[in-house]
Amino acid sequence: MSDSPARAFLRLLREDAEVARAQDPAADSLVSVMLTYPGVHAVWHYRIAHVMWQSPGLRMPARLLSLASRLFTGVEIHPAARIGRRLFIDHGMGVVIGSTAEVGDDCLLFHGVTLGGRTMNPGKRHPTLGDRVMVGSGAKVLGPLWIGDDAKIGANAVVTKDVPRGAVAVGVPARNKVPAPPVPDTSSNGESRSVPRVIEDPSQLIEYVI
Repeated sequence: MSDSPARAFLRLLREDAEVARAQDPAADSLVSVMLTYPGVHAVWHYRIAHVMWQSPGLRMPARLLSLASRLFTGVEIHPAARIGRRLFIDHGMGVVIGSTAEVGDDCLLFHGVTLGGRTMNPGKRHPTLGDRVMVGSGAKVLGPLWIGDDAKIGANAVVTKDVPRGAVAVGVPARNKVPAPPVPDTSSNGESRSVPRVIEDPSQLIEYVI
């Protein structure tokens, strides 16, 4: 028998907390995450406000909830934005997600990130992030752009053009860089194997500009 909508929604909220615990080495416990992580609280508030936004009569309360969340968490997410599962906003302070922004599953945003627009015209004005996108601290992604699956945005980058799948965007304005191929390695038994080049923290990607 399938879960009720309320039970499925509560499971979604728990999933948001579980992904924060899994990704943050500083997380002590699931209870600690649920009680003290403003990024998780902001996503929870958004999910409730987004459900309310679907009913025209509840749009003002939805906006008031998003305002209260901004005051409480430092994160501003418009209730009309579309956000997938398991979004983790690390630290959270200063994150802004606009009304026509779309965020895929398993994305990671650091503090100071803006998913904003470049015009006040109606219609699609904000970026679309694919799945597993990482956006470094202070990065600005502006306009109706497409950020491909598994892409990474460097710290303080200003992105005004599409970023292909798996690419790394760094600089002001941001330039797309294709990750280096796997580095050959030789194991102890003399056999050659490939070791992928891993960028562990997108907040450190600013070094690639220099």
